Amino acid sequence: MNIIETRDLTKSYGGFTAVSGINLHIPKGAVYGFLGPNGAGKSTTMKMFLGLTKPSGGSFVIDGMQFPGSRVQILKEIGSLIEAPGFYGNLTGEENLDIIRRILGLPRSSVSEALETVGLTPYRKQLAKKYSLGMKQRLGLAGALIGQPPILILDEPTNGLDPVGIHEIRTLIRSLPQRFACTVLVSSHLLSEIELMADHIGILNHGRLLFEGTPDALKRSAASQGYPTDNLEDTFLALIDADNRQRGGVR
Repeated sequence: MNIIETRDLTKSYGGFTAVSGINLHIPKGAVYGFLGPNGAGKSTTMKMFLGLTKPSGGSFVIDGMQFPGSRVQILKEIGSLIEAPGFYGNLTGEENLDIIRRILGLPRSSVSEALETVGLTPYRKQLAKKYSLGMKQRLGLAGALIGQPPILILDEPTNGLDPVGIHEIRTLIRSLPQRFACTVLVSSHLLSEIELMADHIGILNHGRLLFEGTPDALKRSAASQGYPTDNLEDTFLALIDADNRQRGGVR
C-alpha cells in the first residue's frame, strides 16, 4: 500500500519547470530516499506535499486524502524538517518544542519524548541560540517527530552534523518506521547515507523522475544499461550523466 502517490505532479515558475509530471509511489512504512542534484526539484516536491507551494498541474494523494481538498487533515499527519529549522533563540530547546506541542494540542510528555528520541535531553534547558548547527538540526528533527506523526518529510536532516552525528541520525531514521509505525520521505546529498537507510529510492534530475524502486531494482536496472553498480553514488552519477547527455549536455 502506498501512503503517498502523485499523478503527473508539476510545478512551473514562469518559463521554468521545477517539477515535470512526476509519478511517485511511496510505500507505507518505508524509508524513501529522494535523490537528485541541486535544483532537481526535490525540495519543491516536498513543499507541495506540505502546501507551501501550489502545484501547477497534476495531483497527489496522501494517506487516501486528495490535495487540496483535505489539506488541513493532511498536514495533521505530517511532521517535517524543510531547509534550516527556525527557532526562537531566546527560548530553550524545551520551550521551543512546547510551542509546537501547544499548537498541535499534544500532551506535555510529547516534548520530553521528542527530546529523548533525538538525544537532546541533556541540553533541553539551554537557549536555542547557544545550540551548535548540529544541535539545531536535532531540534528541528525533534519538532518533526513530536506527536509521532504517521508521515515524516525530512529535507537534508543530517546537514551540519559531524560523522558521529550523521551516523546517529541515520540510525534513528532507519528505526523510525518500526518504532513509531511511520513512513519517512528523506532527501540527502550524502548518497552513502541514503544507501544505508532507504529501502526505496526515487531519483530526480531537472524535475523528471529517472528511477523509482528498491535499491536492488536500481542495481538491476543500472546493470542492464551497463552502468556501475558497486555503490549508489556511482550508479546515481552514471544515471544523471546519461540523462544530461540525452538532454543535450544540460548540467
